[in-house]
This record gives sequence, structure tokens and C-alpha cells, in this order.
Amino acid sequence: MNDGKKSHGGAKRGPSSKKSPRVTLIEGDGVGPEVIGAAISVIAATGVSIDWDRRSAGAAAMRQYGTPVPDALMESLARTRVALKGPLETQVGVGYRSINVHLRKAFDLYANLRPTVSFAGVHTPFRDVNLTVVRENTEDLYSGIEHEVAPGVVESVKVITARASTRIAKFAFDYARRMKRKSLTAIHKANIMKLSDGLFLKCARGVAKRYPDIKYSEQIVDAACMRLVTNPQSFDVLLLENLYGDIVSDLCAGLVGGLGLVPGANYGDKGAIFEAVHGTAPDIAKKNLANPIAAILSGAMLLDYLEHQREGDRIRASVGAVLRSGKTLTRDLGGKASTTAMTESIICAFART
Repeated sequence: MNDGKKSHGGAKRGPSSKKSPRVTLIEGDGVGPEVIGAAISVIAATGVSIDWDRRSAGAAAMRQYGTPVPDALMESLARTRVALKGPLETQVGVGYRSINVHLRKAFDLYANLRPTVSFAGVHTPFRDVNLTVVRENTEDLYSGIEHEVAPGVVESVKVITARASTRIAKFAFDYARRMKRKSLTAIHKANIMKLSDGLFLKCARGVAKRYPDIKYSEQIVDAACMRLVTNPQSFDVLLLENLYGDIVSDLCAGLVGGLGLVPGANYGDKGAIFEAVHGTAPDIAKKNLANPIAAILSGAMLLDYLEHQREGDRIRASVGAVLRSGKTLTRDLGGKASTTAMTESIICAFART
């Protein structure tokens, strides 16, 4: 089992400074304020001082400002270029477009990184999972180009470009080399979408030639999903287009105990947003029941980015120690602990590391 200690830095770090870095804080909707509050408490326990610029988005902002993405939020992100974010409500089939997609495109956060590891003490049918999903973040069907051709007929356009495909492949290979990973698998459906996914593969192959130390392979997405649930240990770094990456990253989270355990980060050349990848869970909001680990581990990735990797590693070690003990687990992990109790246990474990 992984002990959770390994750093998951995904991009070049922010500049060093004696001054407390200013970071945009988006608590989010539903359980967001609770889990982000937990992450802030754990970060505070590390001794790293952060100047949080609190901003509203999503359903909360819609109620207050009449828009899910207020100008004040966008201005804050333009200044800080880094954020810690909770889950945001997106209605299905109606309403405003995904705010997550909007923010990623607005700030060109083209790389989504989802490290997924097994923790001792979390009971699943799978052991020793240690893989990372690298997902292209700005195009594919998520470009949002769709229209009604005729009554009852809707057309959505899949956009794949050489520029975006090449830079996400380079990001993935750079990550694999920096983290001393041994292999990278490009996942696709080029047997059907020969032009779009074919271009994605062509670009990945071109980049792979520059990294002879990383074993490169390819797999069709449906076959990859079957292999993930039969032999997940055979994967190392997974490189995917936007839609496949969205689906496969959640599948991978299921291998290790669920979305409550998996952090997420979105990187661009000039900024990053770190976020809990689970939903808003309105059924348990304000009940002190949510698992805060995904948000806490996302906070650890934020510390890596701000060049406080030692503190980030200690947070991961503390989370691993709490899970390994099995004494303080939230309901999604088979226990009865509250959000507050798990947070306090992680802070206590941090003090002992």
C-alpha cells in the first residue's frame, strides 16, 4: 500500500517569496465550505502562511450576484494566478455552463492532474494502485460547440488540435520524468474517430520520441477501462483527451475508495487551480459528515506548487497515517467520524511527523 508521502507536483512552481503568497479561495457549494475549511485548517497547522482572497462562485454567487462567475472572482484569479477551490454546483441538462470548464478555458489551465493511490486502511478489492491521470483540459467535446440541426436532432462538435494535443503530451512526459515514472499510456478511440483521436495519437507519438527513458504505449479507451478494473497496477501515467479523462479519472478514484480520497489540480503555463474533485453532495451539506481528504490532499498539491513541498509531503504522510490506523474514518470509508474529527486527527498526526 502507498503511504501517501510522495509529492505529486505537476508543473513548474510559483516564485519563491518571503511574503505570504496570495491565493484565491473558492469555498464552493454544498459540502464545499466544510471540506475547504478543513484543508485551510491543515495548511495552517503546517505553519505556511497564505493570504487567502475569499471569492464566491457557483450557486452561492448566483444567489448573491446574479451570476455564477462574478467579475470579482475573475479579477482575483487574474491577480493571484493560483486558487484552492471546493466543488461547484452545475445543473444537468439546463442552466449555466460548467464553471469548472469556464475557469480552465479562461485561464488556459490545459492540464488536469489526478494522482490516484491506494491507502492502507481503506478497504477496496484493489491493492497497490499508484497511477496518475493526465487529462487535456481545454477542448474535445467540452469546447461546448453544439446546436440543434432540426427538431429532435442535436449536433455536438469534437475539437482536437495539434497544439493542445502536443502540449498536454509534453506535460505528461515531463511529469513522468520528474516523478521518475516508468511508463505512459495514451488512451484513445482512434479506431473509430480516425481523424480527431488519430491526430491526438500522432502528436503523442511525436512527443514520445523525445523521452526514450519513458516506455510509451497506447490503448483503446474501452479496453483500458476493462484493464483498469482487472489489473490497475499495470498502469503508471495515463494520457487522455478531455472527455475520456473525465470519465477514466473517476473510474480510477473508485479503485482506491472513492472521490473523497483523490486530489485534483489544473495547471497552465502561468497559473493553477487546486480542487476537490467530488461533487457538492447537498444531501450531507452542513451536517459535518463529508470526507475532507480530497480537499486536504489538493491543499498539499497547492503547497508543492508554492514551493513548500516538505509541508505537502508531511500532509500526505499524516493522511496516510490516519487512514492506516482505521480509527477515524468518515462514513464513505466505513466509519462514523465527522469532518471535524477526521481533520483534527490529521492535524494531530501532522504534529507527530
